[in-house]
Amino acid sequence: MRTFPLVTIASCAFMLVGMDIYQEADAEARIMYAIITGMDFIGGGAIFKNESGAKGTATAAGLWNTAAIGISVAYDRYEIAIILSIVGFLILQFSKPFKPKS
Repeated sequence: MRTFPLVTIASCAFMLVGMDIYQEADAEARIMYAIITGMDFIGGGAIFKNESGAKGTATAAGLWNTAAIGISVAYDRYEIAIILSIVGFLILQFSKPFKPKS
């Protein structure tokens, strides 16, 4: 529970600082690209493969979702952030019965 809020607030902070310092859309796009790429890298580290399959894919996707929430807040797109938060919470909270037993 500590990782997801930290990723959200950090992604938002990176975008806000970038938007304040660099007044160009190109610079903002590069910062957003770096956040997305970084979340891919961190998410990849959260996935563990074993003989029966892979574990941690939901954690990796959740981290990516939290970065999207942070970027949405930075751009004042609160409706997107709220929808991402609610849907992400519902999926992570209520999808356990559908998860295959390992």
